[in-house]
Amino acid sequence: MRHLSLRYCSVQPPPTFKGFSELVSLELYEFTISSEILENLISHNLLLERLVLQISSILDHIQIDTPKLKSFDFTGDINILSLVKSPFLVKLSLVGTALTLKTETQISKCFEFCPTLKHLHLDCRSLQFLAAGSDDIAAKLSSPLNCLKCLCLSDICLDELVELLHALCLIRSSPYLQDIQIKYVALNKLLLAVPDDVVNEIPSSFSDVTLDHLRSVKLEGITGTKTEIEFIKLLLSKSPVLVRMLIQQKIANVSAETRLKVVTEITKFPRASPKAEVYYNSGVLSLVLY
Repeated sequence: MRHLSLRYCSVQPPPTFKGFSELVSLELYEFTISSEILENLISHNLLLERLVLQISSILDHIQIDTPKLKSFDFTGDINILSLVKSPFLVKLSLVGTALTLKTETQISKCFEFCPTLKHLHLDCRSLQFLAAGSDDIAAKLSSPLNCLKCLCLSDICLDELVELLHALCLIRSSPYLQDIQIKYVALNKLLLAVPDDVVNEIPSSFSDVTLDHLRSVKLEGITGTKTEIEFIKLLLSKSPVLVRMLIQQKIANVSAETRLKVVTEITKFPRASPKAEVYYNSGVLSLVLY
């Protein structure tokens, strides 16, 4: 057996079970399983290239040690996820409500285990817990993500300081980035709001950075805060080959006056790319700004 996909079930293999030695692709959707059984199942699949885990049960700790792994998609609740060096990993998606990625103790080093990474998807929980225990958030990763082409951040709030700094760190550290996708979520109460001085320093923090390969940007759910607007301005000014930016503004609890203000401000922003087209959609209004 080389491909296995299971949905909506639980598993309790016999003690003598040693996994599937020829398995290349393993997909477990809405799966109920213990940490020990899951780790045992994965660890014996040395040929595994694709792993999808959408786990219903709360896990304590699992270690992923599959040297040929190319794609790993995890969704679930877990305390610690240990990823052993994965030299061929090109796609990584981590979505979890209580996730600590145990590779290094600082975000500046935590992606050194996957030097060939091309696609990275994180949500606000995995972004916050990525470097749990680290007091400082580095401006850049210690090893740049030179292969990263697509960065997707979902359900994040750029008005939350930790999430903003992590997002900026990842972008600065990805010199060959071609596609950025961010889905915002508005929080009624911020744990640690972004101070005005940090917002004002965003342009200068990118003084030595140019996004020379960025071609596509999608920003979904923005509300029009100062941080969001400065972020849009930054991407437009630092992307000389940008072709398309899609801005989808949240309509709920956002006044028509705020939506108009956002459109007016963005229209005035300088563009590094003469070919860049900015599409604005608020649900009630769709425009091509330029």
